Amino acid sequence: MARLLLILVLVAVAFWVYSIVDCAVQSPTRHRGVPKPVWLVIVILFPVLGGILWFVVGRARARAMIVRAPDDDPEFLSRLGTKAEQAERIRRLEEELARLDSEDDDPPVGPADRGGR
Repeated sequence: MARLLLILVLVAVAFWVYSIVDCAVQSPTRHRGVPKPVWLVIVILFPVLGGILWFVVGRARARAMIVRAPDDDPEFLSRLGTKAEQAERIRRLEEELARLDSEDDDPPVGPADRGGR
């Protein structure tokens, strides 16, 4: 009987510690009901009951991340604009690149080129 009681106490302590750590490391956006510090106080003051409440009520489930390709994301597509706007943006970028390339073709002027030493 003493062994069973010891095992139950060890399991309760392990659950309590795990609950505290889990509550502490979760981002504040994953806490439901009350703020993170309040959940920590609840879990610490009520070892087993607080941990059960934390896992059942307080801990928000992680939402499944939906990975979308950029062309499947409506938000991304709305930022692109119309095809005419895209063509104009590409034309301006090409002009700017051509201007930068022409500037690179000019040799740099150093102190030796100016006649100085």
